[in-house]
Amino acid sequence: MLSKQEQQQYNRHLILNEIGESGQLKLKQAKVLVIGAGGLGCPILQYLTAAGVGSIGIIDHDTIDQSNLQRQILYSHDDIGKFKAEVAANKLSRLNPFVNFEIFVQRLTSEIAIELFSKYDIVVDGSDNFPTRYLVNDTAVLTKKPVVFGSIFKFEGQVSVFNHKNGPTYRCLYPNPPKPNEVPNCSEIGVLGVLPGIIGSLQANEVLKMICGVGEVLSGKLLTYNALTMQQLVLSFKKNETIQITGLDADYSFFCGLPKSSLEITKGELEKNLEQYNLLDVRENYEHAQYNIGGQHIPLGELANRNIEVSQEKDLVVYCKAGVRSKMAIEILKDKGFAKQLLNLKGGILGV
Repeated sequence: MLSKQEQQQYNRHLILNEIGESGQLKLKQAKVLVIGAGGLGCPILQYLTAAGVGSIGIIDHDTIDQSNLQRQILYSHDDIGKFKAEVAANKLSRLNPFVNFEIFVQRLTSEIAIELFSKYDIVVDGSDNFPTRYLVNDTAVLTKKPVVFGSIFKFEGQVSVFNHKNGPTYRCLYPNPPKPNEVPNCSEIGVLGVLPGIIGSLQANEVLKMICGVGEVLSGKLLTYNALTMQQLVLSFKKNETIQITGLDADYSFFCGLPKSSLEITKGELEKNLEQYNLLDVRENYEHAQYNIGGQHIPLGELANRNIEVSQEKDLVVYCKAGVRSKMAIEILKDKGFAKQLLNLKGGILGV
């Protein structure tokens, strides 16, 4: 049953014939896991919380950066440097005290994915990288959970629902990941600030439809949206019965063509032995201008053509924001025959 306070909170749902008290009770009993509390995660979490989804899990290892505030409107300047999952749960609890939150301040990995997904009814993928998307897909298939997918790129977005009632999955639409650097992320190419709000809201809408049993779910369909032209297309695709998922890969980064491992150095170790190394910053120009720890600066996208500019007088420490782009840069330099030792700054300039 709904309390009097809950009835007041959800009044606009209760007077909808398609939802009513029975639908609101379904929402209250539902358990939804949201992957990522960033651009897509913020509107997803806000609307699921406001709608009264009873239990919401949030997994995100990242902290809030000033550059996030252009689109992640759940956060403010006072939150910079804090963990997104913790800040999100705190603020969302004030929006709706009738929702229970479980936060996981960590990366989603193959080691924890199956156990985590098993606790929830629906998974919403708000991640921004291909290794996580394939991990989410495979785990959902193994645990028989539907996934509400969303992605954004500059001015365009996509939404779909995978593995709904044994329907088509992410791998049916994208059997193979793109090559590294083939699709830049928003920190490298940019994104219109309102776009994740639009796409994330559409993802939340799919969750509510599934829980309440109303409307037509975007299973076997991919909705594409262009913010500049307002054009929307819905493309149909079928399940590929030849794709069989029997277990999780140990390393989805390696599956997606990212470097499996590299020698690493912590910020503390680097500071103690700074004179032994040259530094290379592979972030974008605006990131370097905002803050850097010195050394040469060549954006990752330009490195293959400018590798001869990199000094080989000393061993080289390569760094970026979080340590991912720098790993790619190390692979590029290895392929170009860099003679000295290459080390990745562990966790990037945000690392401890």
